[in-house]
Amino acid sequence: MIEIGSSERLLEELRGWVEMETPSTDAAAVNRLLDHAEAELRRVGAVIERLPGRDGYGDTLIARSTARADKPAVVVAGHVDTVWDHGRLTSDMPFRIEGDRAYGPGIYDMKAGSFLAFHALREILRQGVPTNRPIVLLLTPDEEVGSPTSRAPIEAEAARAAAVLIPEPAGGPQGACVTARKGTGDFTITIRGRAAHAGGNWSEGRSATVALARVILAVHGLTDLDRGITTNVAPVWGGTRPNVIADEAGCKVDFRIADPAQAPEVEAAIRALAGEEDGISITVEGGLNRPPMAETPEGLALYARAREIAARFGYDLPKQHRGGGSDGNFTAALGIPTLDGLGCPGHGAHAPDEHILWRQLAPRGATLAELMRTL
Repeated sequence: MIEIGSSERLLEELRGWVEMETPSTDAAAVNRLLDHAEAELRRVGAVIERLPGRDGYGDTLIARSTARADKPAVVVAGHVDTVWDHGRLTSDMPFRIEGDRAYGPGIYDMKAGSFLAFHALREILRQGVPTNRPIVLLLTPDEEVGSPTSRAPIEAEAARAAAVLIPEPAGGPQGACVTARKGTGDFTITIRGRAAHAGGNWSEGRSATVALARVILAVHGLTDLDRGITTNVAPVWGGTRPNVIADEAGCKVDFRIADPAQAPEVEAAIRALAGEEDGISITVEGGLNRPPMAETPEGLALYARAREIAARFGYDLPKQHRGGGSDGNFTAALGIPTLDGLGCPGHGAHAPDEHILWRQLAPRGATLAELMRTL
């Protein structure tokens, strides 16, 4: 067994991670946290690989144990970037503890889970605990924007793995882990029209914003809740002044699917909105980003193991299917048994009241560490 420490001790160190603000778009800020994690893991003997960031994103940190390198590894992947811009700590989202809740930007999604994975590997190495397989930990910089630079190394490590563990937040009031997720995709739709005076030359204009309104309704109409298909249009933009017919407009589209077979259907319907007619030009760019994570017998066997371990640490671990995507979508699509949602329970992902139930840090961390040790 691994001595993981108390929830109070874990929260004290986690606070340092939360108070290093790490917006996805600030590579230097993300790298400062990765520098800290790397130094700690090097100190206990982890073999470190650091992939330089690109396209404005931070580095990807890969830390390996040296145990049982003859076997496929247990891969653990967590991101350290958040959706929050700099300054939220000093404005409306300071780190604070209120009863069983600890608040702060990114604490729930997903610094608590990534910290627990880091801490578990550090303690396995520091305490010299034997593991059944080598362990590979990835701390990544860009999950919140679709993992454009970290997807390839995650898939490369997962392809050689026996199992993948994702310490994204546990969900729901009972802190469920995740055995299936919807697939996610996104589009950018750009519309060009013709500007004109909104009073004197109205008939000469071609309104990009009116065309955008039709696009929004068409995309919204693709939602089919019975089949697990949802679409959302946001943000939207267009026009300059009330007295000028808009010659430019656009929007972003988020779509979710429950079945891989639905992706071509939804993508084709959105791409079909592109074209030119009567002075309006519509361009559509994008597509599926994360394929669905299907529930499989192998994944359920992994879940059963996790639930049995959780019971030893005094709590039940239910499972759920979740509409949001994660890097577990990528690894599950490769056919590698993947268990997601192994982080800390809480609420408010991407919301100002984001928090964790901090007293569960120790039992959740112990479960994750024991999975890493025994799989």
